[in-house]
Amino acid sequence: MTNLSRTLLLVVALVFGHLSGQHANAQVPPQEFSDPSPQHYKLTARASKLDSRVKAHPEIGFLIDTKDGKPADVQHASVDTRVTPRGQLVIWLMGHNEQLFDRVNSYGLHAIQVSYANQWFSTCCRENPVGEHCRGNIRLEAATGQDFSDDVDIPQPDGMMERALQFVKWLAKENPQAGWSYFLTKDRKGLEWDRVIISGSSHGSTTAARFAKFQKVNRVVAFCGPRDQLQSWQSLPSATPENRYFGFSHVLDGGWVGDHYCRSWELLGMHRFGPIVNVDQAKPPYGNTRRLITDFDVNGDANRAHSSVVPGSRARKSSSGAYMHEDVWRYLFTQPIDIVGAATPLDDSCNRNQR
Repeated sequence: MTNLSRTLLLVVALVFGHLSGQHANAQVPPQEFSDPSPQHYKLTARASKLDSRVKAHPEIGFLIDTKDGKPADVQHASVDTRVTPRGQLVIWLMGHNEQLFDRVNSYGLHAIQVSYANQWFSTCCRENPVGEHCRGNIRLEAATGQDFSDDVDIPQPDGMMERALQFVKWLAKENPQAGWSYFLTKDRKGLEWDRVIISGSSHGSTTAARFAKFQKVNRVVAFCGPRDQLQSWQSLPSATPENRYFGFSHVLDGGWVGDHYCRSWELLGMHRFGPIVNVDQAKPPYGNTRRLITDFDVNGDANRAHSSVVPGSRARKSSSGAYMHEDVWRYLFTQPIDIVGAATPLDDSCNRNQR
């Protein structure tokens, strides 16, 4: 596909995403559960069992089965029907994090983690300097299954959008009492993307933000990201309004130290909705900002810092073992998108030209 064709496709997608989002906002009924036995549901399914078109892509290291024969395409879903639903679906673009899912379920959110052809970063766009649109185009192709990149060939069944659609359709049949059909269009040929929170950490958060530029979603929650410091897609017009992007990072994370995150946050326009706020020195709603950081002690370990902003062994905990960023996680996923902080100027100390 030529660059002109890709540009035209992006423009059409932006317009369609905006109009379809307006229509959805005008006629969204509240979600309600009809579950005779309310409980916390946790389900798994292999992508290759849900869709016979699914295939491996060994050329980019993406497999359906590992070398020792174990499934590599298991997908996870969870919802708690004991909690009043918010009518929003979190699609998580990294490895399954059960503790994070437990929390978003407790907020009244549905959640799924999908297996899609996302391993390209280890084999593609490795030249130095990398082409300005190389990584952004591959991310969009991996997310959509549409032809945006000449470096990979990821068909629709192996892209995130189709994998998520097939998974939700299966969940609607397998677990109807949990209301998964609420996230399907009336013809069941797509997802109601304006009801979707797209989220991830690191590589996943970067793809989440790139996808949200193309497709209007309810919000983006980016942990330790987005990155792509040598790319310019972050400044493209966005189908998702800028106030719907949220980020959380540790200041010793290499992506923060290298100005990769602050650069992306500003190019995405997040500075228009509040200053950078250290959550360890503030309380929610953190000035209603979209840019949150932490500087808790990680013994100078950048690797721990990178994964410390989501629930897990490296997260900040009290002496009793309780997580100290519970309020942050709730804020990121539930802060009303129309309540924003005061705009702030660009940070002169952030290096935005990194080519």
